[in-house]
Amino acid sequence: MRLDRVTASRATANGIEIHAGPAVLQITALRDDVLRVRVGPSGQLPEDASWAVLPAARTSTVNVSPDNSSSSVGFKTAKLHVTVHRDPLELHVTDLDGHVIAEQFADRPIEYHGTSFRLYMRSPSDEHYFGLGDKPGPLDRRSEAFTNWNTDAFGWQESTDPIYKTIPWFITFHRGIAAGIFLDNTWRTSFDFNKEYRDAYSFGAENGPLDCYILYGPEPKAVVKSWAWLTGATPLPPLWAFGFQQSRYSYYPESEVRRIASRLRTERIPADVLWLDIDYQLKNRPFTVDPERFPAFDQMIKDLKAQHLHTVVITDLHIADVPNAGYKPFDEGIAGDHFVKNPDGSTFVGVVWPGKSVFPDFTRKQSREWWGTLYSDFVSKGVAGFWNDMNEPSVFEVPSKTMPDDVQHRIEEPGFATRTASHLEIHNVFGMENSRGTFEGLLKLAPDSRPFVMTRASYAGGHRYAATWSGDNSATWNHLRQTTPQLLNLGLSGFSLAGADVGGFAGSPQPELLTRWLELAAFQPIDRDHTAKGTNSQEPWEDGTPEDLNLRRRYIEERYRLLPYLYTTAEEMSRTGLPIMRPLFLEFPAASPGAAADRQAVDPTIDNEFLLGHDLLIAQSPYPDEMDDLFISLPPGGWYDYWTGERIDGTGTHKNIDNSVSPPTGVHLHRGLDTVPVFVRAGAIVPEQPLVQSTDEKPEGPLTLRVYPPNGFNQDCNGSLYLDDGESYAFRKGDFLRVNFTCRLTPQGLIVAVTAPTGTFAPWWKLFSVEVFGATKVAEGSYSALDGSGTAPISTSYDPEHHRITALVPDNGKGLELKLAY
Repeated sequence: MRLDRVTASRATANGIEIHAGPAVLQITALRDDVLRVRVGPSGQLPEDASWAVLPAARTSTVNVSPDNSSSSVGFKTAKLHVTVHRDPLELHVTDLDGHVIAEQFADRPIEYHGTSFRLYMRSPSDEHYFGLGDKPGPLDRRSEAFTNWNTDAFGWQESTDPIYKTIPWFITFHRGIAAGIFLDNTWRTSFDFNKEYRDAYSFGAENGPLDCYILYGPEPKAVVKSWAWLTGATPLPPLWAFGFQQSRYSYYPESEVRRIASRLRTERIPADVLWLDIDYQLKNRPFTVDPERFPAFDQMIKDLKAQHLHTVVITDLHIADVPNAGYKPFDEGIAGDHFVKNPDGSTFVGVVWPGKSVFPDFTRKQSREWWGTLYSDFVSKGVAGFWNDMNEPSVFEVPSKTMPDDVQHRIEEPGFATRTASHLEIHNVFGMENSRGTFEGLLKLAPDSRPFVMTRASYAGGHRYAATWSGDNSATWNHLRQTTPQLLNLGLSGFSLAGADVGGFAGSPQPELLTRWLELAAFQPIDRDHTAKGTNSQEPWEDGTPEDLNLRRRYIEERYRLLPYLYTTAEEMSRTGLPIMRPLFLEFPAASPGAAADRQAVDPTIDNEFLLGHDLLIAQSPYPDEMDDLFISLPPGGWYDYWTGERIDGTGTHKNIDNSVSPPTGVHLHRGLDTVPVFVRAGAIVPEQPLVQSTDEKPEGPLTLRVYPPNGFNQDCNGSLYLDDGESYAFRKGDFLRVNFTCRLTPQGLIVAVTAPTGTFAPWWKLFSVEVFGATKVAEGSYSALDGSGTAPISTSYDPEHHRITALVPDNGKGLELKLAY
């Protein structure tokens, strides 16, 4: 069936309803910049329910103005113009300036073939596409095609598809205008970006609802914020989640765990987390402990905590099928009828790590609640976080690597019609509802502690419940290269709190590869070193020279110094949905000054560089195993070298290694093992702390404000800091600290201002160490508190090697102003 002609239509308060023969199509405005498109091929719209979209967003509405003619029907909002041509039926969405946001491809109407459907949309030759979660490959999805079917993809490669997650959401970006499209369909879906047609992209599903959302920017940041409005933002995790994390499959017996913990401390490698994979369990049964391998498990958890190390343990969702064995998860699950069933009503059994296993029916609210109670013993022992792996769900000894298509799931969920669904419908949300059960269960067990849950499989909106990682990658240079675009697309898809197995999971890395990976991961949201059973040891002190160890330690230390900046960025993420790790075009989407209107400030396809928060730009070689020198593209506006403090002028020129000057599009640098290229935006103020060995440790000394003055007068210069206790929800009651920093150039020098803090949380510092970069000589300084307590001279020092002026300024908690004359 083809929806190729409008046969009837009627205006509604928030949109329009259209009939195309037996089919009905409804387009509504949830906000002035968010549309919803629903189709019922048989005349009845599908069930109005969603596992991904927040109820408040899904039911939101704004009034619209009808806009009809003899050839079209449609409406306008305060930001968008929706037009549906009558014959042929074609949907066109533009902004009020006429920029095309979404437009059906000519001569390809919405098509149904039995239960499957497909939409074709026009694709300009210079439009780019981002998102779809953890799909491998380039940052830009153009010229690629993908399938969404959560899959246990051990050793995936750049061309592997599908892998672990289903996030049927992507961002379009065309000449500075961004939009987002979300197909809310949990069945097997597919997306084609210019593979079938070079001037069209398409998406569809084998079954289920055509329920589509269109989110307008025009800036990419606005689209990402709207995605968070629609599906929720990543909640603020505990502070320790940003520390260095050491793992492998597996650390056992108990003596080995203790050895790793002690070595981390004796080597003075800052660390916050040790992970335990399945071998801590008795016969691989979740929620058990092997008493022979871990005879003093409870005391070990306490001892690790005393060493300021948090423990994260794996709790897979497959429950061993062992009747009459005293195995609590199985016995309770059978008694409560909590397991997934076969079509004949018997309990489905599949083989996974414990052998024959059964699986909780996570689409039942009561089954998720029961699952959450299983964590009570571990929580009471002091285990800090939990790892939901194998939840695609992975099943051994079958070609599909998962449950049969006809396995039955019971949907018993507020907001949904109570019914039974096949695995084909539930497969892609199974892992998300697993992590949801864990997250919500932990909140009930410890209501004032922020849960930390790591999941491998998920669906759109799953970032509300869990962090994630890129799965079972490999110890290869290409997988180091692949990490950046993969994490960037995860962040654009909502999963801002994400990482990769540092060093690679499958196989053993070369010493230089491990060093470079640990260096780069220091600037990524989650920094977890993890490897597979049978590989070489992969801790920072292994497999390398003393120089390797020193470099690996140095970069982990730098991460800990940057924790105030990183945590502040994470708090912004929790409010706005903006990812911690950002592609360059997210911060620099607009045409550069003086450029043609269709020129971008940066190439949106750059996928070897990223921004950590708003101000730090991190670059690796496009091919990190090459020996060639690097060319780093830099956005306009002026930058500083993070390591040397050297100013790179506002056009992007920089003295190269051969003393020549590069063009204003970037910087040539010599490739070296000791330095990851890191740059700071001119006009940034970056807070840093003294080095600590864990986030439990109170920093000793001043809070450092690294000030990078703008290129000229009246240009923005600012930064901020957010702080709380790092573990509870007391911040919701005002127990936090937020302080803003500004600077401005004057003909006499530079003025740095610190606002009076908001919130009741007490800072750990009494002094600010203000470091001003780009300086060429000493400066005279004076300090004044904003409470009117007077002005006093401040002594300064000058470091010519790092182009830095430093002044120590007392913080009385009332705000201050520092004047530097130079």
